[in-house]
Amino acid sequence: MPSFASALVKWQAKHGRRDLPWQHTRDPYRVWLSEVMLQQTQVPTVIPYYQRFLKRFPSVQALASASQDEVLRLWSGLGYYARGRNLHAAARIIAENGFPSSAAQIAELPGVGRSTAAAVAAFAFGERAAILDGNVKRVLARRFAAATNDKALWPLAERLLPRKGIEIYTQALMDLGATVCTRHKPRCDACPLTKQCIAKKLGRIDELPAARRRNPLPQKSVAWLVLRHQGEVLLEKRPAPGIWGGLWSFPEAPARDIERYCRAYLGLDVVSKKKLQTLEHGFTHFRLRIRPLLCEVAGKASKAESPGRLWIDIDDATGAAVPSPVRKLLGRLSA
Repeated sequence: MPSFASALVKWQAKHGRRDLPWQHTRDPYRVWLSEVMLQQTQVPTVIPYYQRFLKRFPSVQALASASQDEVLRLWSGLGYYARGRNLHAAARIIAENGFPSSAAQIAELPGVGRSTAAAVAAFAFGERAAILDGNVKRVLARRFAAATNDKALWPLAERLLPRKGIEIYTQALMDLGATVCTRHKPRCDACPLTKQCIAKKLGRIDELPAARRRNPLPQKSVAWLVLRHQGEVLLEKRPAPGIWGGLWSFPEAPARDIERYCRAYLGLDVVSKKKLQTLEHGFTHFRLRIRPLLCEVAGKASKAESPGRLWIDIDDATGAAVPSPVRKLLGRLSA
């Protein structure tokens, strides 16, 4: 029976993914960019963002010299915006000190954990470093009927590393988890490990990896002021850290006394107001209900043009660094 690694490598040669845009380079910048984008995000979603980033920032120096606003504008819609902020911060470190060449050093960069660092080190430098993302955990948990906690799986992942061909092995492990050994409806008939798979022999494929008990997500609510004047809307920069930190969003406000709030804090007189359709947005730890209120205002005031605020044409705002609910709302306004 072939070893775990050799079975994967043989399968990869025939059935693995070989046409992804980041697979034909060992440039550590491009490898790192792809791995950060692939954190908690599926390949089809990442591809156009990866291509746009490289077109605008063809080198780590170009990324480092850009403003955070521009980086987040290109990141807008990809989600988990701390990744974009960390990517920019790490680029500045790399531009000054050079790209680290070991998994241990790469893991010291902002926003890079142990598994991401190992993937970059394997693909860019050929280092024998074990990865352990969600797909890999699933493959190992099923093949060995192993405990699904990191403490048990990291040593196992390290013991399985082949002596050579780490790049192909690492890609094979990722691909198998993403395309065959999937969470739901795994294609065991197409798996190169099916004869060795303990979970299959025990009839426990659906049980492994053990699902984490998830409590219902708490609900939060916020009111957004969509302040409009002559085709422009007012946006505020979100503070970092925090949700959507560094992105532009609509001002938040208390649900009552909107006119008084706008006059006192923004120096704006509300001429008319209208409730817009409520938006729902999910985060990792809670769900957010957004209640937008469209307010036509009489003019612009100096308070509303202070640092961290800007008036922008509705059609232009969709191209700014805004989170997806803001983009969705702007689309409705410009329709």
